[in-house]
Amino acid sequence: MSGQSLFYMGDKDLKHKILAIAEEEGAKQASYALKLLQSEGRVTMASTGKDPQTGMLVTHDYTVEGPVMLFLTTTAIDLDEELLNRCLVLTVDESREQTRAIHALQRSRETLEGFLAKSHRESLLALHRNAQRLLQPLAVVNPYADQLSFRDDQTRSRRDHVKYLTLIRSIALLHQFQREVQTLAHEGKLLHYIEVIPSDIELANELAQEVFSRTVDELLPQTRKLLNLLHDWVRGECEVQGVDQREFHFTRRQAREAVGWRDTQLWVHLGRLVEMEFLVARRDKQALCYELLYQGEDAEGRAHLLGLIDCASLQSRSMTATFRGETTHLSAPIRGGFGADSAPVRGAFGSSESRSDAGFPLIAASTPAKTHSTPLSMSAAAPSYLPSLAAAR
Repeated sequence: MSGQSLFYMGDKDLKHKILAIAEEEGAKQASYALKLLQSEGRVTMASTGKDPQTGMLVTHDYTVEGPVMLFLTTTAIDLDEELLNRCLVLTVDESREQTRAIHALQRSRETLEGFLAKSHRESLLALHRNAQRLLQPLAVVNPYADQLSFRDDQTRSRRDHVKYLTLIRSIALLHQFQREVQTLAHEGKLLHYIEVIPSDIELANELAQEVFSRTVDELLPQTRKLLNLLHDWVRGECEVQGVDQREFHFTRRQAREAVGWRDTQLWVHLGRLVEMEFLVARRDKQALCYELLYQGEDAEGRAHLLGLIDCASLQSRSMTATFRGETTHLSAPIRGGFGADSAPVRGAFGSSESRSDAGFPLIAASTPAKTHSTPLSMSAAAPSYLPSLAAAR
């Protein structure tokens, strides 16, 4: 992407879309526009051009609207910090066990079962997409919001905290068919919403500890992984040899054989560990050796980096009780547009006669057939018929 490319797209071309960039390197020139698009939800540029009527140079405003999901991949360890704190950091599992699992799947695809599974793929995708279309753009109210906690010792946590709250809201939204849709009369309007329950927060905490802790860790995930591998190996060798960790020195070759990493990959991350003073490099008999200074000091503390509340301490306090005088539950006819008890909604998944010519299940008339205009965040907290769907924002 060139630095100006985003500004000249159509004003609605990116709205509610996923912008996937194969390598972060290819978006460096456009990083300014990408940051604005994520933070402000739109980008605007004033540029000069000729007036078609007079031929005079005039100023034109070019605006591209969001929201948009930004998806980048990279193998680099030096990333733009300002762009990084706007994103979630996910890493590839490079363990030997994962490689074995991938090999097993690749071999299974060559069998008859694998061929049948491939042919079944399209019907599964159709089911997932239709399940996604059933979700209504309901408001989500969190009656436990004032009891939640989040680390506040860094300014970047202001953005991370919003991600955490959005995760809770997304989990509740995905379970809207298992929740009672409530209405509230306010300023002459009926507002529909569902409430967050403690299990939503519990699941969000579990996911946040796994994902968000990587964004607040001073080490990148792969560097942290190498540190843990080296710590386990060094500790085992010290026990076998009966020496103190300060007396155990190792070369890069020994580390490469112990952890099974490629030399270039190991050299890059060892350098980062030396810079961060987890390792110290020494000259020992004309060879470059390393001493591990890290002794697992933060192994326990890292699990609590985010400062999240223990869900067992949450006090039950329903927003419904606060507005008890004005709150009503949806009647059966209205519920058909929202709830799981609706027969037309169940029909969207059920009988084979409710299918289009393409073989996709049709959405019932009482359910909007188009996707919602508001972005819906999909997570691993989906109901049983929604195993894992891509995020919309």
